Amino acid sequence: MNIPYDSLYLFIDGKWLNADGRNTASVVNPATGREIGRVPLATAGDLDHALETARLSFEVWRHTTPDKRAKTLKRAADLILERAPHIAAQMTLEEGKPLGESMDEVLRAAEYFEWFAESARRIDGRVVPANRPGVLQLVKRQAIGPVAAFTPWNFPAITPARKLSAALAAGCSVILKPGEESPSTALALARALDDAGLPKGVLQVVFGVPDQVSSHLIASSIIRKVTFTGSVPIGRLLSARAADGVKSITLELGGHGPVLVFEDADIEKAAVEGVANRFRGTGQVCISSTRFLIQRGAYQTFVDQFVSATKALKIGNGLDLETQVGPLANPRQLAKMEELIADAVEKGARVLVGGEALPGEGFFFQPTVLADVPMNARVMHEEPFGPIAVLMPFDDLADGLKEANRLPYGLSAYAFTSSARTAIDVADGLEAGMIGINQYRIVATELPFGGMKESGHGSEGGVEGIEHYLTNKFISQV
Repeated sequence: MNIPYDSLYLFIDGKWLNADGRNTASVVNPATGREIGRVPLATAGDLDHALETARLSFEVWRHTTPDKRAKTLKRAADLILERAPHIAAQMTLEEGKPLGESMDEVLRAAEYFEWFAESARRIDGRVVPANRPGVLQLVKRQAIGPVAAFTPWNFPAITPARKLSAALAAGCSVILKPGEESPSTALALARALDDAGLPKGVLQVVFGVPDQVSSHLIASSIIRKVTFTGSVPIGRLLSARAADGVKSITLELGGHGPVLVFEDADIEKAAVEGVANRFRGTGQVCISSTRFLIQRGAYQTFVDQFVSATKALKIGNGLDLETQVGPLANPRQLAKMEELIADAVEKGARVLVGGEALPGEGFFFQPTVLADVPMNARVMHEEPFGPIAVLMPFDDLADGLKEANRLPYGLSAYAFTSSARTAIDVADGLEAGMIGINQYRIVATELPFGGMKESGHGSEGGVEGIEHYLTNKFISQV
């Protein structure tokens, strides 16, 4: 299937700026390893222009009526839905995931714009009875200010959509820096917003060397809110930079999702759906199940079914409609998988299936299942962010929870049981911001998305999502 790749730009002050006079970075199709485009990188002057534009446009957008903001976001959602086949194909070209997954992501991105379009109309305050006669006490909620938003390459539609929809609904202007590996998808969202009538300058999209862009934007007094999705080390760095300016920051960082499978669970469901969850997005999903902890009496049955389902997966180019597992995003991911597996095997782990890169073009790696992994193996401590699953037994609830909560991550966790009592106890005991009981689908537009511990703080989506883009103002009037 020969699909042309879109031209790439910066989007500043309502203008689409090409690579003229700017450095560029290569965009590679991970299924072939070949370059498909070059993305322009913002200069320091571009970033200053974006900041000043965000400052000026904030004063326009924050005073735009909630009804008009809502209609703009709803129109953008409609345009994204109309253009979904094209956007999904672009996503598969640049990121590699199967076309069906790309389409699902685009549709979910549109849902966020629809959801927060309605949230724009529901930003309310309150009147608080005063303890003195003749005093009127009001609490108003207003847009916090211009936002710097940083998103990764692995979900190039839904992650920007969560941030943009909530921030714009609140009345904030936004400078978005998406991942340079998958720039076309984010630009497609920006084009939909522009075509929907978003005032020029309310949204800027810039690309560049991540450290340079983040330090430049966060250091500016214009930026009043930072939001970041990515790795724990970079989250720590940006959090420190935001703290220097006493700026609010929302962080959605990495995970190492545990799954507790009890003996009384539907073992086949937990195993087969676990394979689909683990290897979706080639494992490059922050909320993926990674460590499968199976109660000892059900361990071998689970292992047999999990391995069988893994062997049945079809690996290939995401544009092939039969593909279930696409390539990794880049050669760095390939090298990391090889290193983690070699380290685990050297320390005594068994490879039950997979374990190797595929020959030929592209960055393909076999879905891999490891057993008997010792605690000193790197994969037991580091987020693999690739197609590796670890299977291990546990004895009782306390034993399972101890291992599930052992790491400093707390993004997602899962449990399978037919016991209502166990379900309640495990949900209470798991240290994670998002928990699935007897299912792996835990993401919904109307619900909060976020973690705890070193997986970050703050939530996106749901009624909570807009709160981080608002500030409270108390007014006492006589």
